[in-house]
Parts: sequence; structure tokens; C-alpha cells
Amino acid sequence: MKQLKHYLMLLTVLASIILAPLTAFANSSAASSTPASSTSTATPATDDSLQKIKQKGVLVVGTSAGYPPFEFTTKKDGKTEYVGFEMSLARQLAKDLGVKLEIKNMDFDSLLVALESHKIDVAIAGINITPEREKSVDFSKTYHKGTKYFLIHKQDKDKYKDYMDFKGKTVGTENGAMEYAMIKKYIPDVHEKGLAKWSSLVIALQAHKLDGVLMDSATAKAFAQNNSDLYAFNSHMKVTSDGVAVALPKGANSLKAAVNKTVDKVNQEDLINKKWLPEAAKYMQTSQKTNTVTSYWTFFVKGVKYTLLITVLAVIVGFLIGVLFALMRLSDNKLLHGIAICYIEFIRGTPMLVQIMFVYFGIGAIIQSMPALVAGIIAVAINSGAYVAEIIRSGIQSLPLGQTEAARSLGMTKQQTFRYIIMPQALKNIWPALGNEFITLLKDSSLVSTIGVTELMYQTQLVQADTYKGVLPLFITMMIYFFLTFTLTRILNHFEKKFKHA
Repeated sequence: MKQLKHYLMLLTVLASIILAPLTAFANSSAASSTPASSTSTATPATDDSLQKIKQKGVLVVGTSAGYPPFEFTTKKDGKTEYVGFEMSLARQLAKDLGVKLEIKNMDFDSLLVALESHKIDVAIAGINITPEREKSVDFSKTYHKGTKYFLIHKQDKDKYKDYMDFKGKTVGTENGAMEYAMIKKYIPDVHEKGLAKWSSLVIALQAHKLDGVLMDSATAKAFAQNNSDLYAFNSHMKVTSDGVAVALPKGANSLKAAVNKTVDKVNQEDLINKKWLPEAAKYMQTSQKTNTVTSYWTFFVKGVKYTLLITVLAVIVGFLIGVLFALMRLSDNKLLHGIAICYIEFIRGTPMLVQIMFVYFGIGAIIQSMPALVAGIIAVAINSGAYVAEIIRSGIQSLPLGQTEAARSLGMTKQQTFRYIIMPQALKNIWPALGNEFITLLKDSSLVSTIGVTELMYQTQLVQADTYKGVLPLFITMMIYFFLTFTLTRILNHFEKKFKHA
């Protein structure tokens, strides 16, 4: 009975966590059903978007580094520094608002979601104004208008002169970018390929996986200048966008007005062309001459630290969750048994990447102070817990029923029987399967890079963007993962031998 009470208490806590976002969603839905007339009159009076930023003293800007000269990274005193003319714009905006600047680097197609879920205050990442995007976010005034260029192999420059030359070819661009729709619209029978990072697209191009990459003219020229085997030329495609602007949450009128003041000043003084673009070019030239992959060893070390931190904490929490739900599934209580089955089947039936993004953008929209690292650990632990639960359940059920009966006949309680008889033997049987789950968890921790957690894969992408080298950083990362998994395997094998002789 006491054990059942403990389970019910834990279930209550879990239920409150799961139901919290649903309750908030219901409340927000109820609020959105308010008549339009009352909403429109209340919005100007209740818009405190600018005031909130000034109160916290920090402007959180979302970006997707790796898009020179808009935004990219460079190394300064062994640390990552975000540079590019849009990052200069972000610093100018923070200065004008009188607050500090915090930059969150994530995949481009996650930026607007982060904006809507209030994980960032504004998004500055070469975002073109389109009617589709205007339905979900607001935009500032335009500060950049560029033509679209193709990036190709220099040896193919006589082969491709116009966008129609790519008919039936494979053309790549960034996921969520306006160029993706342009490729499908203008080029007949094209095979479009979308990837999360521009640096990944350039790698794919160099590996002859793509025939060309469509991007902004400034970015295409930047990659061509820093890669002797690449060539950039005008696509001659008609750009229907009003240009590039700062993306803001819907209804953030006071913040939008402040951003527009900064954009007006930038445009009037022509800061982008006269000052910030030359600065970006200087960073790129310096990076090309002095930055080698090996000089970024501190980036890899930092990535390993975060990868191990995520893995260790996720393993501990995931194991505890696994034990809990394994016992719940073995319980005679139909409610506990049903909840355990629902949890295990649902988690195992959905991708970890989706779970990570749901925890960060979904639940994180309710708990806005939740850092990306915490969200990543929670998501990975919850995912692992479902698999660990099944592993533990199989281990317990593999033991003869006589083990439990013998222990009870000796006067041992259920808790004592489980702790001293059942679990030690089950753990011995399932140790290889648990070890395999732990190794898988270490590798799958790379998925949290999608929400901006600075683990090993995230740091690898920074090195790729900064050095303009794609394959070598990936090779180094592969070797690091192999070393980590090989070491973990040896440790697990050591304990497995101990169990056999116990």
C-alpha cells in the first residue's frame, strides 16, 4: 500500500507537468476567442514588449550563424564571437535600447518557432519578408535587398549561365529559406534539397551531391572568395520579397517602433555598406589566413564537456524514470499499468528530435526561463526512460517466480525482495542491453544542437562555418565520438565481468 501511494504521488507530479502546457493552451485559446473589437482596443495599451526587454536588461536575438557576411562566427581568445553585418545591427539595436545583447544560435527553420514561443525577442538572420511569414510574425523596415546567386563548382561555370540551366538538376538551399520556394517555382523538373546549415550545403556541393546552391548574392560571393574551387553568378531570378528585415513577435508594436528607429538610422548613414560589410570581409579574410581546424581544439573540448554532461544526467534521470515505469507496467493496478503503456508506446513511437523541440518550444513556451540545455537533458532523459523501462521489465520477468516466493517465505517484504533479490539479478541480466542504451544515448545527444545547445555537434558546425572546411571537422568529431563510445564500452564490459563473478 505504501508503495502504491509513492507511485500515485509521482504520477501526480508527472501529470501536472504534462497537463501544464495543455491548461495554458486552453487558457490562451479562451483568450483568443475574445471579440475582435475588444482585442484591438486593448492591444496598444497592453503592449509592453519594449518595457519587458528594458526591465530584464537583455535583448535576446535569435540567429543562424554560418551565413557570411550576414552572420557567422570567428575565434577570439579561444572563444566564439558572432560577427557579420547583421550581428553589428543586433549590437547597435541593443545599444540604442540601452540593454545587453544575448545571441542564440539555432537552425534557421527554428527561428520563427522560437520567436512565437518567446524563446527569443527578435530574429535577425537574413529573413526575407514574405506574405506567409507575415501571418505569424511582424517585420521591421527593410535594411537589405539583395539579388540571388548560384554557387557552383568553378569547373562548371561554362555549363551554367542562367537558372534555366538547372532544369532536372539537384539544387540546394537552407530549410525554411525563401530560396527554397523560388527553386520550385522557377526551375522545371528541379530536384530541390534543403539542409539546416549553409555550411552543410557547401559541403554537399563540394562533395558533388548538389549541382548548385541558391543563396543571397553577398553570401555566395563570400563562399566563392574563400573557396578557390567554387564560383558564384547571378541567377537572374525575380525576387518578390520586400527585402530582409528584423522579425518580431506579433503585436509587439512598441518594440517594433524602437527597432524601426535603429533601422532608419542604419539606412540613413548607410552603415551596412560603409562600415559593417568591410568589417565582415576583414573577419573572413583573417579567418581564412590564420584559422586552421586544429586551432579550434578548445571548441571541441567545450563540445565534449557538454556532451558528457548531457549524457551523464540523462542516463541518471532516464534510469530512474525507467525503473518507475517498469514497475508501473508490472503493477496489478490497471491505472498505473495503463499509464505506463501509454508513456512507453508514445515515446518509442515518436522521434527524439521532435520530442526535443516540443520540450523546448512547447513546454518551454510555458516555462520561458527554461534554458536550452535543461530542455535538452529533460527530452533525452524522457526518451531514454521509455527504452530503459522495457529493458528493466524484461529483466525482471526473466527471473523465475520461485525467487520471489523464496524471499517472501524467508520473511522479506516486497521492498526488500525487490531491492536485494530481484533487482540485482535483473541488473546482471540486462547489463549488456543497458550498456547499449547508454552508448546510443551518448551519440543521440548530438540532436540537442538543433535548439542551440553547445554540445559537440554544435561546436563542429561552428568550426565548419568559421574555417570554411566541411569534411575535416566532421572527421575529428567522428574520432572523438568513437573514443568516447569505445571508452564507455570498455568500462561497461569491466562491470559486466564483475557481475559474472559476483
